[in-house]
Amino acid sequence: MMAINWKEEVKKREDEILRDLDTLLRVPSVREDELATEDAPVGPGPKEALKTMLAIGERDGFQTKNIDHIVGYLEYGAGDELMGILGHVDVVPVGTGWESDPFIPVIKNERIYARGASDDKGPTMAAYYAIKMIKEMNLPISKRVRMIIGTDEESQWQCMDRYLATEEIPDFGFAPDAVFPIINGEKGNVSLRVQVKGEQKQDAANFLHSFDAGLRENMVPQDAHALLSVQDVATMEVAFERFLNEEPVTGTFVFHPENETVELTIVGKAAHGSTPEVGVNAGTYLAAFLNQCQLTGQAKQFVQMITEKVHLDFAGEKMGVAHTDEVMGSTSVNAGIITFTEKDHGTLGVNLRYPRGIAVETIEIRAEQELSPYGATIARGKEKEPHYVPADDPLVQTLLDVYHRQTGNEVFEQTIGGGTYGRLLKRGVAYGALFPDSIDTMHQANEFISLDDLFLTTAIYAEAIYELIK
Repeated sequence: MMAINWKEEVKKREDEILRDLDTLLRVPSVREDELATEDAPVGPGPKEALKTMLAIGERDGFQTKNIDHIVGYLEYGAGDELMGILGHVDVVPVGTGWESDPFIPVIKNERIYARGASDDKGPTMAAYYAIKMIKEMNLPISKRVRMIIGTDEESQWQCMDRYLATEEIPDFGFAPDAVFPIINGEKGNVSLRVQVKGEQKQDAANFLHSFDAGLRENMVPQDAHALLSVQDVATMEVAFERFLNEEPVTGTFVFHPENETVELTIVGKAAHGSTPEVGVNAGTYLAAFLNQCQLTGQAKQFVQMITEKVHLDFAGEKMGVAHTDEVMGSTSVNAGIITFTEKDHGTLGVNLRYPRGIAVETIEIRAEQELSPYGATIARGKEKEPHYVPADDPLVQTLLDVYHRQTGNEVFEQTIGGGTYGRLLKRGVAYGALFPDSIDTMHQANEFISLDDLFLTTAIYAEAIYELIK
């Protein structure tokens, strides 16, 4: 058989790819628990996005299945072995700072801008068209390939829990939801809910009424707000302006004379929670400022704990949870949710990504030892253990070979802190769609994928899938 020019095959379908991606990106598929029903387990948006993706598959003649409106799949081929492509159509909340409507895709400067363009609707559509090309070209294959479409990847993975409980588990596969050349190692993932309770002095010079920062534990907070009663407003305003001048954040100071309160706002930079050092955490910076403001009681303990044990410590040294593995790297820590109310007091949601060699129980014990002196108690959330597929596995070798063949780029194994569906398969990895020179806008305002990256990814996926199922 003649060698296939995969890039040329993609070029023939560029308009189709963009048309279907535009349709999918227009669905505002953020999880909304307040609108969840039995018929829409994580809200109407994710349900609609799944329906949209499956409808595209049905149009093109794939076998499809919708499983309780929370997960679904489309399948092609025949054979005993099953390859899985595990994508997701849910997206993180929009946040602030967008220059266009996040759910009306805009193509500008050879990029398509929309929430989900990079994470993960664009790469998922690339993988879909890769399978579609193999089908349309009627290439000989000996295995089945199944694209599994999740709707809760950005939160609790209820979609994949549902799939794994009732459906056939692929023998091998990849998630199109990370970076090239490959991710064959993923750190463990656990969130800790840290609470500080107690009372402030009612007659305190500075009294904290509320503090709010963050949208999800796996996002670096871009915005933070606090409301206080302040005895010396002028002195605090001067101190706040000095703080803004010295630190890499912006902000506003607003005095409300009607109730004699001060509203503080700090703006940092959002980023994925697995790379907290890339962002600027507005929440911990605001806590660091408030730590200078002579608060009392549990408010003082709360902001002091964040400042001394969390702020700017992305490896968890001060929390006592730092750990490094020579292959998988080091622990990372993200303070993704920070809230305080007079009624419920202080809550800190910390997300940790940790390599093999440390137990999650050890992480919890060490964190409790460091944080309990501040009056904190800790509850541990659902954890995902570290995952690693050896570099000499044929799956890894094939994917690396295809990537090198199409790009000429260097290949190497990698571990990330981000969690992808690849970890759900014993022989599962993540594969693209960010290239080494791509700009990573996942979980950020003005998220985009470049058209060149989208189309090259589609060609790489098509060749890789064909090599693995032929």
